[in-house]
Amino acid sequence: MKLKAERAGSEIQKELGNIILFEAKDEDFKNVVITAVDVSNDLSFAKVYFTTIDNREKVLHDLNNASGYFRSLLAERLEIRHTPELRFIFDESIEYGQKIEKIIEELHKEE
Repeated sequence: MKLKAERAGSEIQKELGNIILFEAKDEDFKNVVITAVDVSNDLSFAKVYFTTIDNREKVLHDLNNASGYFRSLLAERLEIRHTPELRFIFDESIEYGQKIEKIIEELHKEE
C-alpha cells in the first residue's frame, strides 16, 4: 500500500506543478515550486510541500484556499478512485540548507 501512496504522490506533484505553473490565474503562484507530496496510506490526504520567493504567508493562504479547485483538476487527470484532500505546507528545508551552506562558507573564509 505504501508504494501506491508514493506513486500517487509523485503523480500529484507532477500534475499539480503543471496546473500551478500553466493554469492558475493568481500571479503569486508563478513562482511556486512543488518540492514534495506526502500522501497518506489510505490516499485520503496529501501534504503538498512547496517553496516560493514571494510572500510566503500570502501564497500559503491562497494555495490552501484554492485547494478544492486544484483537487477537482487533479481528479480529472489522475487515474485514482479518490483524489486526496490537499494541504499546502511551506517547505523550509531549502532555506535551512542555504543557511547551513552560508555558515560553512563563513567558516572556510576564517581559515
